Parts: sequence; structure tokens; C-alpha cells
Amino acid sequence: MSVAGEFGGRAQQLRRRALEMEQAAERVTDPGERQRLKEKARQLTEQSEQESGMGVRDIDPML
Repeated sequence: MSVAGEFGGRAQQLRRRALEMEQAAERVTDPGERQRLKEKARQLTEQSEQESGMGVRDIDPML
């Protein structure tokens, strides 16, 4: 697998985990726990966006 493919796969995995956190947040009744899960989902989403931005552009200087 190429390095760009590895970044893309990792970003996709992070997005999937963020979605799972969001769904879990919707199911909990404790407001504090809901906020914690939503914050974690936001962090994972940001991380996935950063990693997906690292794809081919950071690896191939010709792009």
C-alpha cells in the first residue's frame, strides 16, 4: 500500500470512530458523558481532516 493510501485509510478509520462516538453520545442520558463523547468525536473528526490533508500533496512535491 502506498503512503498516501495509508493516510487515507487512517483518516477513514478516524471518521468512522468519530461517527461511532457521535452515535454513542446520542444514546447516553448523562449530559456530562454526552458532552465528553461529542468532544471526542470532534477531535477525531479534526484529526481525520488533518491526516487526509497529508495525502499525496505532502508526499509528492510535483502536486
